[in-house]
Amino acid sequence: MARFIVQLIGDESVMEDASPEFVEQMVSEMNAYNEELEKAGVMTGGDGLGPSSVSKTLRYGEDGKAVVTDGPFTESKELIASYAILQADSKEKLVEWTTRFLEVLGGGECELRPIFEPTDFSEDVFPPEEAAREEATRERMKANARA
Repeated sequence: MARFIVQLIGDESVMEDASPEFVEQMVSEMNAYNEELEKAGVMTGGDGLGPSSVSKTLRYGEDGKAVVTDGPFTESKELIASYAILQADSKEKLVEWTTRFLEVLGGGECELRPIFEPTDFSEDVFPPEEAAREEATRERMKANARA
């Protein structure tokens, strides 16, 4: 089953300038859509993201140290506003679900990017023992996240 991250690219001023009624309607419609995704077994995770005003960017500096830049990032008009992890039998199905998402929003732009799985690589690149170790690590992360 193909897994993708769907990233909503947005202008954060849209929500900053939105009326409470608009936000309430949007949240209601998104909740209904997300419930459909959940019932269909398509959505495995996702969240909206906070504003760039409380964000940080980290870059590896030439001196070998992290360079931290505080938001807001006014030079970036479009930012990742939210993300979802979706899975389906085909990329075409994911495109259909994402198109519906944009219809709920009344427009916008999304980027769909595949999430690599061990099976995406040949055994000479990603041997079975490495795939097993990867799977065990993912299981431990899930267990630790619930703890």
